[in-house]
Order: sequence, then C-alpha cells, then structure tokens
Amino acid sequence: MKSYQIYLIRHGMTAEGSAGQYIGHTDVPLSAAGERQLADMLEAYEYPQPDVVFTSPLKRCLRTAQILYPDTDAIPMRDLIEYNFGEFEGRTAEELENHPVFPRWLAGEPDVDPPFGESSRDFQTRVMGAFCRIVEGLLKTGTTKAAIVTHGGVITTLLSTFGLPQAPMHEWMMPEGCGYTVRITPSLWSRGQKMEVIEELPIVPGRYEEPDIFADFNVEDFLYD
Repeated sequence: MKSYQIYLIRHGMTAEGSAGQYIGHTDVPLSAAGERQLADMLEAYEYPQPDVVFTSPLKRCLRTAQILYPDTDAIPMRDLIEYNFGEFEGRTAEELENHPVFPRWLAGEPDVDPPFGESSRDFQTRVMGAFCRIVEGLLKTGTTKAAIVTHGGVITTLLSTFGLPQAPMHEWMMPEGCGYTVRITPSLWSRGQKMEVIEELPIVPGRYEEPDIFADFNVEDFLYD
C-alpha cells in the first residue's frame, strides 16, 4: 500500500529564542547565527526533498523554508503559527518566576493558560486541524512527500497527539533546524489518525543508523519559538 512521508522541521535560530524569551505569535526573523546555522547544516547533513512545502507564515519559518528548499514555493498556513503566549510573550522564565499564573502554567496544571494568550486546548485543536487538512490533501492528490516548516511547539504537539511510538511532548523536543520524518499509511490514519515516526532530521550522509544530532541538546534550554 502506498505510504506518505512528511518532514516536520523546526525553523532556525532567532535572537529572542537564544535569549530564552517565549516567542509565539511575535513575528521575529532568523538571527544572523540562525542563517549561518542552517547554511552549515545544509552543507554537513541532508534534508529530504519534498514535492510540496507548507510553512507557518511567520518570517522565521518562511526564511527557513527558503534556505532549505530554494526551488520550491512554500505554502503558508496561518494555523501552523506557534502558541500565543499572551502576557508571557517576549519574556523569560526568570522574568516570570513571580507571576501569579506562570508557575502553575509551567507545571502543566489543567486549564491554566497565559493571561490574554491561547489556551492549550485551542492551540492543540488549531494545529491538529491544520495537519489533518494537509494529510487529507496529500491523500487526495497522491502527493507522497511533503515538508512542514514550523515551530517547536507545533511539532511536539503533533507528535504527542498523532505519533507512534506514543510519547509526551517533552520527549519530542528538538533543536532549531531539526525535526522528524513521519510516515502516513492510509489504513492506519483512517482507523485512528496515527502516524509512524521513522527518522530524525537532518540525515548524516552515508550513514544508515540514526545520527545522534541531539547529543548536546539540553531539554532545559528548550522554549517554544
């Protein structure tokens, strides 16, 4: 049976993300270091070539898609934008440690959301809907390879919701410019909206085992961005 591969790729580095700020809807560009990082990764590793590229419409994702796939016009989808942090937007964990809501939100208490921000439930519903529309389009057209260039929070939400093996969001965290290849099998998707996570991205040329590209990645340094 025909299967479909989707490459989920987090955008490159931003100055704000490197400073530890929560950046969601704010439309910040890639930093100069982020541009160099992607160029270096393109030289050292391989990114699979898709038939179609979807992206968040924010500048950091559009530019990442342009660098990684210069010959493909990316299709922006507004529902692939990162989580809206509301009052937490642009601030660091240290700046928010005395905020009355932040510690409870950080601890994952149910129904605790950033003031004036997006609820976790609404965010999950939004990005799930965008992904399902992409999958439906691939199945209808027979397009077997697609890339989605988006944000860390979007990717971890999709993988924790649809991914096999099943794992919580924090186990799917990835550095900038990295991500995962997932496989959609129509029978598995139609039965339970599940997809197989088959490979980390990017790929080390000439190696058949999975590259240890996350070796120096510290989960404590990860922020939505």
